[in-house]
Amino acid sequence: QLHLTMSEKNELTKSLEMVQKELQEKESAIKREISEYKDRLLQAEKEHQDALTEANQKNEIEIKACQDQMYLLEHFISSQKLEIEHLKSSKEELNNSLKEANQTLGELLKTKVR
Repeated sequence: QLHLTMSEKNELTKSLEMVQKELQEKESAIKREISEYKDRLLQAEKEHQDALTEANQKNEIEIKACQDQMYLLEHFISSQKLEIEHLKSSKEELNNSLKEANQTLGELLKTKVR
């Protein structure tokens, strides 16, 4: 009986050791998987951050270009307004000169008619 019990105990011990070994192997495999997932997650986060940084840099460059263009357009508009004012003033001077010339011509024609 004792021999039988010892034999069963040995079998159970071997069985327990095999189960423990299997569990350790599974645990190691799971730890490796977790490590791989963590590495992939870190890589994905890095790629995401790099893409975000690149997009931000491109946006900043584009914003700067738009600001420069806006400044140039504002400067152009301002110079055009000045040109318009200058042309209005010149037109007014020319109109006044034309009126004076017409008056002088009218007076000369009256004098000639007399």
